[in-house]
Amino acid sequence: MKGFRPGIVPSLVVAVLVPVMVCLGFWQLSRGEQKRVLMDTYAERRVASPMDSTELAHTADPAFRPVTLQGQFDAEHSLLLDNRQHDGKVGVELLQPFLDHRTGLWLLVNRGWLPWPDRRTPPVFNTPEQPVSLQAWVYVAPGATFQLHADPASAPWPRLVTAIEPDKLWAELDRNGFNYELRQQSGPGAYRTDWPVVAMGPEKHLGYAVQWFAMAAALFGLFLYLGWHNAGRHHGKHHESNQHV
Repeated sequence: MKGFRPGIVPSLVVAVLVPVMVCLGFWQLSRGEQKRVLMDTYAERRVASPMDSTELAHTADPAFRPVTLQGQFDAEHSLLLDNRQHDGKVGVELLQPFLDHRTGLWLLVNRGWLPWPDRRTPPVFNTPEQPVSLQAWVYVAPGATFQLHADPASAPWPRLVTAIEPDKLWAELDRNGFNYELRQQSGPGAYRTDWPVVAMGPEKHLGYAVQWFAMAAALFGLFLYLGWHNAGRHHGKHHESNQHV
């Protein structure tokens, strides 16, 4: 463009930031679509009839499928999933190994959310001592959990964690276990069990995408304005120098 003088530094900044912002916008759109498909699958499968625990290990795609369990909790190896919130209150989710009597398979059952208002004292919970029957559903996370630091492998029980990894737990305990978390729906020992399917819905991803695209457009518009503005100033100075000559 003749006369367009944006400058080297602004050109480099725009050349780097605008493509990054556009890519982030499309990434948010992609994540939103993934979440929409996930929620549709959840809604469809959660209303299906519960399957027997004997079918669980042979199901190719167990995500969100309801299942009936009969067995006993292992209170000795409890996990407390940290940084969980409900209605603005802080707390943890309680997960415990559950030995299914029909299959002999160990399952990691999330018994629900419980408050933890004072971190100077451990959360208080009870575990049924007798065998129980309960309803649960298979939870498959939409992606890996972000962690600043990995959870310590040999922390004392009950163990405070920031991510759930059933396969590592079964390897540590040397048990034959199912590699997905099951979330208790009802039955003895259930705490608060109204989990959201995803922490961020598709509509929020769409909103973030719009923000990234808007910032990219604003930055490129500012780049064009400065380029033409600098060109005008340069032309004015050149015209004045010619008059003096």
